[in-house]
Amino acid sequence: MSTEVVGMLLAGGKGTRLGQLTKEIAKPAVPFGGKYRIIDFTLSNLSNSDISTVGVLVQYSPLMLNRHIGMGKPWGLDKQEGGITVLAPFANQTGASWFEGTADAITKNIHFIDQYDPEYLLILSGDHIYQMDYQAMLDFHKAQQSDATISVIEVPIEEASRFGILNTEDDLKIYEFDEKPKEPKNNLASMGIYIFNWKVLRDYLLEDEKDTNSEHDFGNDIIPKMLNDDRRLYAYRFDGYWKDVGTIQSYWEANMDLLEEDLAKLLNSKTWPTYSHESNLPPQFIGDNANITNSLVCPGSFIFGEVTRSVLFSEVTVEEGAKVTEAIIHPKAVIGKNAVVNKAIIMEDITIPDGAVVDGSTEEEPIVVGPENIRNFINGGK
Repeated sequence: MSTEVVGMLLAGGKGTRLGQLTKEIAKPAVPFGGKYRIIDFTLSNLSNSDISTVGVLVQYSPLMLNRHIGMGKPWGLDKQEGGITVLAPFANQTGASWFEGTADAITKNIHFIDQYDPEYLLILSGDHIYQMDYQAMLDFHKAQQSDATISVIEVPIEEASRFGILNTEDDLKIYEFDEKPKEPKNNLASMGIYIFNWKVLRDYLLEDEKDTNSEHDFGNDIIPKMLNDDRRLYAYRFDGYWKDVGTIQSYWEANMDLLEEDLAKLLNSKTWPTYSHESNLPPQFIGDNANITNSLVCPGSFIFGEVTRSVLFSEVTVEEGAKVTEAIIHPKAVIGKNAVVNKAIIMEDITIPDGAVVDGSTEEEPIVVGPENIRNFINGGK
């Protein structure tokens, strides 16, 4: 059996910068945008790009992620041949071991890829919010007769030192890769999306596996080695919306971005739909004295208070007199009577007591309220 392209979705990071949000679940499984989980965007891109043979590599707290992905049905990835496969984090012959880096994660699953004998390997991350046609990137890869193609996006030059920066010729041929440079030469940042000629990459992975000095990472090891060997590497420009939601601040910003008209239209596109599991819930109930302004409120919610520029997931309750502003409220959370929630993220099943104040407007990043700190807000605490 031969498949032109196999997708490998790296969904195993700890996501420690998201704090409580990833204490019990993997980062790609974190709820997002009212009715999604973060990984839904990459899975929908695969479906819309007609790439249907996909391996998902999980590692930390995989239970919720595995349950969410299931057999891949919402994304049309429930195929008899190919389809979606959730791969264990220790798929080698010598016993269990954690992935040591992004390249190591692929190396440990060579047997899975080899069974499809692909011409190309598409490597993705499960924790970015964006819509992208991977077939267009593959067409570019073929046209350039490239050994590896890396998707890039322009970032503000003052932020470039946070990213892997690709230095290119005028035709986008890569001649240098700088991992988080102190003085970046340009602002073309790697999105962590790669297309490789599989037979070429396979040799590099096996060689890298023997290298005791290697971090077994694509950015730090594989790509520099390919450049040193004068392999053909090209940058593929992406100019749409893209957000790495790896921090509390960026996660909050991306949810707030959904309230902007242009991004909302993109998300509700009929030609490029974003799929997730649909809930069979009644419409939201809006009380007589409720006031909702520029907010996303999902079905099954009960709103009796004031909600402004916020994202409310399903089955959320906002009691009378409560004020919710620039907040993200996860499923089944309750905002008590006369409580104030401002620039905060309230986790699933959490109840903010009557009269409590949760105000992140003067903090460096939004306040997250979950099982670890809800006691701080009892008795109207602040």
